[in-house]
Amino acid sequence: MKKVYIFGFIYSLFPILVGFFVYAPWKEPVAVSMYKKLDQDYSGKQLATQYCVMCHMFPEPSLLDKKTWSENVLPDMRMRMGIRQKEDKPFDGMDSITATIAKNLNIYPDKPMLSKGDWDNIVTYYVENAPNKLPLQKKETKKGIFPFKPQFISIGDNTLPQVTLLKFDQKTSDLYVGDYLNLYALKNTGELRKSWKLSGPAVHLDLEGGSTPLLLTIGKVAPSEKKTGTLSHLKTGEGFQERTSMFTNLHRPVHFSIGDLNMDKKKDIVICSFGNYGGKLSWFNNFDPSKEHILRNLPGATKVEIKDLNNDNKPDIIALMAQAYEQVVIYYNKGNAKFDEKPVLQFSPVHGANYFELADFNKDGYDDLLVTNGDNRDNSTIDKPYHGIRIYLNDGKNNFKQAYFYPMYDCSKAMARDFDNDGDLDIVAASFYNGYSDLKKTKESVTYLSNKGNLNFLPSYLPEAVHGKWLTMEVGDFNKDNLLDVMLGACIFNFSEMGNVMASTGISTFPQVLLLTQNNF
Repeated sequence: MKKVYIFGFIYSLFPILVGFFVYAPWKEPVAVSMYKKLDQDYSGKQLATQYCVMCHMFPEPSLLDKKTWSENVLPDMRMRMGIRQKEDKPFDGMDSITATIAKNLNIYPDKPMLSKGDWDNIVTYYVENAPNKLPLQKKETKKGIFPFKPQFISIGDNTLPQVTLLKFDQKTSDLYVGDYLNLYALKNTGELRKSWKLSGPAVHLDLEGGSTPLLLTIGKVAPSEKKTGTLSHLKTGEGFQERTSMFTNLHRPVHFSIGDLNMDKKKDIVICSFGNYGGKLSWFNNFDPSKEHILRNLPGATKVEIKDLNNDNKPDIIALMAQAYEQVVIYYNKGNAKFDEKPVLQFSPVHGANYFELADFNKDGYDDLLVTNGDNRDNSTIDKPYHGIRIYLNDGKNNFKQAYFYPMYDCSKAMARDFDNDGDLDIVAASFYNGYSDLKKTKESVTYLSNKGNLNFLPSYLPEAVHGKWLTMEVGDFNKDNLLDVMLGACIFNFSEMGNVMASTGISTFPQVLLLTQNNF
């Protein structure tokens, strides 16, 4: 149960009122005696079901171990339900802006939303029904040979790689690398073509949307309520200038997509403002910041695509929402700038959804969904067996059913392409928050899944994956040999983290980019 959002004190009383009337004292004594005879587990489950689903999908106790529930997740949830202990200081450590927004959103209410006894029943339910340890992931014992040759790319004298953007230009074969407050354009020879100084880390670059590329900067990578993100034209003719901003004061934006949503023959833009406690998914008519249409006024918008998904000749929107209420949502275009929202996949709040792609895996003419989950930096930073890569097949009516799962701890991204040119889609994937205390897991943090047909994938791994934490990934023919290559961007937050990695692995080389060129197909 990550960041939970309280929708109102009156609404929160609804389950209590229902329970009061169901078990009211003027009811038949049998009803009262039945309630009293309910065991504590059932009572705790009933209460958890009532309160938890107000903000997100119900999380089963089995999703986390006893220690994580009792020491990390439940104490935070207790404060979010307005039940505080003397030592609780939920706003400590927040800057003034974040604290003000958290208070205005009622993230940590001053008044209890349920009784202490009811809360204790919820805690008992989770702790008593959670496992002591989560099971380990079980992977295929058969492994292939990793078919890519690794090459390290380092730019300048930066010893702490913090790559938040990789974008390959199919026309020029340039690779754009966003490393902290710098943006570089690399030739496929490895030479530097241009560079830009930025006001914030780059997170998304669109090279197809117009005469000049559009660059999105997040403002702050770390959780924050400061609205310092920007969307700007990237001036490719001036290697020392930053950009001309179109949008400012964006709330930690992470992705955008461009299309003519209202079919007026002018381009519109959808922006994912991931935010922190607050955030939203919005589209802007004709790129006009004053013409905003909010699709969802909640944080966690992670990625968005524009495509006609129901073949009615109107562009629809499909988005991945993270944070507490994790979903893949389709916004069907009804015309006249109106959209109908339909969640097509829903996940638990500890699922950690972080990326999706549309791809036709079974060649039936309908887009399937490739979805990864591995976000693992909130209150439950343990290895989760349900982290990994999933394929959901489309029944032709945009109803999706899971058809494949590959377990991969802390998976950050997976991309589907026909790498070996045999007519089906293979997958390359990377992990960001991999456990350096376990070198076996670290060496499997870059994985290639070769499609042998009928969604039967043979995994292989890159031993050199220990040289970084891979937040970003891109695919393209970088060396112009008519074969797809893979580019991985390393992101290490600080030198303390780098020291931990060095101590765990014994390595001291941390490139900004790891280039994988095809070698063994």
